[in-house]
Amino acid sequence: MGFVIRWVFAFVLLAATYNPTEWNFVRWSAANAETNLSMTVLFGLVLLVGYIIYLRATLRSIGIFGMVLILAVVATVLWVLYDQGIVNLDDPTLNTWIALAALSVVLAIGLSWSIVRRKLTGQTDVDDIDE
Repeated sequence: MGFVIRWVFAFVLLAATYNPTEWNFVRWSAANAETNLSMTVLFGLVLLVGYIIYLRATLRSIGIFGMVLILAVVATVLWVLYDQGIVNLDDPTLNTWIALAALSVVLAIGLSWSIVRRKLTGQTDVDDIDE
């Protein structure tokens, strides 16, 4: 259940930043930057904090190679679904939602990987401490 919660929060973070609807930060800030600059900066900083948390944890736990590998697996699953006729990739709106889901899976796995590794191997990850 913890992974699902991490995935939902990653998906919300990405979808709040950009999605194909009118309800996203990119479109809202473009329309309201002149009249609500302080709110635009505040919301942008809140999103930035979320990205820093997710990206830092993901880079520390699985690294760039792990991120690329997970994206490759997700892309291959999507390829199989397309080849089997389950998914049609002609709709740009659907493609955007699929991209958001794929990226959120990468972030959720990155945030959860230390927990999974500890359960599989019994080894605990420890942050590097500079003294």
